[in-house]
Amino acid sequence: MVHPVLRAEADGVLRHPESCLDEAVGLARAIDLEVVHAECARVNRPQPSILLGSGTVEHFAQLVEETEASLVILDHALSPVQQRNLEKALKVKVIDRTGLILEIFGARARTREGMLQVELAALTYQKSRLVRSWTHLERQRGGFGFLGGPGESQLEMDRRLIGDRIVKIKKELEDVRRTRGLHRKARAKVPYPVVALVGYTNAGKSTLFNRLANADVFAKDLLFATLDPTMRQVTLPSGRKVILSDTVGFISDLPHGLVAAFRATLEEVDAADIILHVRDVAHQDSDAQKADVHEVMRDMGIDPDADDRVIEVLNKIDALDEESREAILAQTARNPRAVAVSALSGMGIADLDRLLDQRMNAHRHVVDLSVALGDGAALAWLYAKGEVLDRQDDEAQAHIQVAIDPADLARYEKRFVHG
Repeated sequence: MVHPVLRAEADGVLRHPESCLDEAVGLARAIDLEVVHAECARVNRPQPSILLGSGTVEHFAQLVEETEASLVILDHALSPVQQRNLEKALKVKVIDRTGLILEIFGARARTREGMLQVELAALTYQKSRLVRSWTHLERQRGGFGFLGGPGESQLEMDRRLIGDRIVKIKKELEDVRRTRGLHRKARAKVPYPVVALVGYTNAGKSTLFNRLANADVFAKDLLFATLDPTMRQVTLPSGRKVILSDTVGFISDLPHGLVAAFRATLEEVDAADIILHVRDVAHQDSDAQKADVHEVMRDMGIDPDADDRVIEVLNKIDALDEESREAILAQTARNPRAVAVSALSGMGIADLDRLLDQRMNAHRHVVDLSVALGDGAALAWLYAKGEVLDRQDDEAQAHIQVAIDPADLARYEKRFVHG
């Protein structure tokens, strides 16, 4: 595993090179690759033909021979020419960061939508490259064959066929988006508000999802553990029901083609009533990860600084020392759009629940209603749809003060008063 540190990047970058290397190693381990050597390589003048300096390439060629490695991963984008030249010089298969991420996505996707999105991104990536390794027709282990593997037959696929397949997938994805749009319209009629979780990969979104929803979504200390969107109905302490949506994690240097391929998944975020941006505050590059997530959100037309729907969830505070934790808690106490939690231990979850309730109730009207004691259906409806703040009963009626959405109040009046 090689993380090139380019001088131009090193001057203005927010990230630590060692942290980037650790992340790249984590990506490789996410699909069970054994990393026998990982190193940052400083590049003063990137070579158009091989990116790295010739001395650096010789150094890695020797390492490949000594460790008997069968694959070299460059944690950087490579042009098709650079990839070919490096393979000749190192005498092993070489893939870049994009190829590795696509391989993970290919192995992780479970739903038809996820598989289509990954295939679209993989085909777009492969269109400009040698297509000899693309083996989707006989894929046995998941992924897209960028790493080689069973069934690889140096298949030469005509570019026209790839183009035709891309057109077909895009059409199928449009159908998926239409279906998702219909589902959203159906949910809007219920109506249950949607709370979407977003954040850098491995920030703890799925662990938080499981904590809030009492669910068992795959949550592991792996990059891209979640790929397909997952939804659950959750009841807040006030009794208010919401739909919680977990999404694919964002990552730095994610190619725009890949973001576009996952647009249908991310549409859930754009349509959400509340967006929880989950951050790993214990990570040394937490600020850089936040910047990456904000960049993707802006690409989607969401301004995280100005959009009142966005709440920052500062996760993993249990992993901080006491002084850092106190500083984070003091920071969130002053910010109505932030809350500090540990999804793993449950610390701060009650505060998050309260904040969600406050947000959900912000648009509710407080009204006084009188309901006949014998009208159990109307009383049950009000308790289900609103938050009963006060109740006084006399011999014939229940006098209720309730916080309720204007739309729900109109439905109540139509059904139980004027109906």
